[in-house]
Amino acid sequence: MQPSNARPRRLPTHAGWSPYPSNDDRDQAYLKTLKPKSDGQAELMAAIDHHNMVLALGPAGTGKTYLAVAKAVEALEAGKIGRIVLSRPAVEAGESIGFLPGDMEDKLAPYLRPLYDALSDRLSMKRVKALMAEGLIEIAPIGYMRGRTLNNAFIVVDEAQNCTYVQLKMLLTRLGWHSTMVVTGDPQQSDLLPGISGLSDIAERLLPVPNIAVVKLAEQDIVRHPLVASMIGVL
Repeated sequence: MQPSNARPRRLPTHAGWSPYPSNDDRDQAYLKTLKPKSDGQAELMAAIDHHNMVLALGPAGTGKTYLAVAKAVEALEAGKIGRIVLSRPAVEAGESIGFLPGDMEDKLAPYLRPLYDALSDRLSMKRVKALMAEGLIEIAPIGYMRGRTLNNAFIVVDEAQNCTYVQLKMLLTRLGWHSTMVVTGDPQQSDLLPGISGLSDIAERLLPVPNIAVVKLAEQDIVRHPLVASMIGVL
């Protein structure tokens, strides 16, 4: 047993030392503050802040889905909206995965996985599950959106290039009072037959409409591995 009059041992410390790197090049995955990484992303974030309807078009890796979901979470946490509705077409990327066992949620899980990934990056999975159980976050396929009016909600329609003109028209008209809708997609990467996707046509028709923002991101806005931008430019 240590004597009662023994002095505690103090280890030497270095003034100004921090466990975090001093430069700004540390891994961005640990930064939860939502900041744009390109001019196109800054334009998209500003458009979401100032418009109730935003169409975000651009190649893979430009952060369209991530920014839309992050803005939705930000609005929910701030109490600006009452719920988040995320929707995505259940379209396979060129090959059929066949019969899927389980109930409706189990069957749709592979198609909606990217939305879960974006949510879990902004919130813990425990928090995501709690919000979904309360009905504050809803993830639904396109086919279940007809006939609904979405009030006091932040709606994100992802992979919209895999929607037909009729589907997109139906989705856009779901917008209710005190709601924001962000539609994301890459017109050059549709998994539908040529000429079936309605995203480009819808975007061109809505471009001159007041209070609707159509943001077009480009290769310089890609924030994935630099090779992604190089491949997009030649493929």
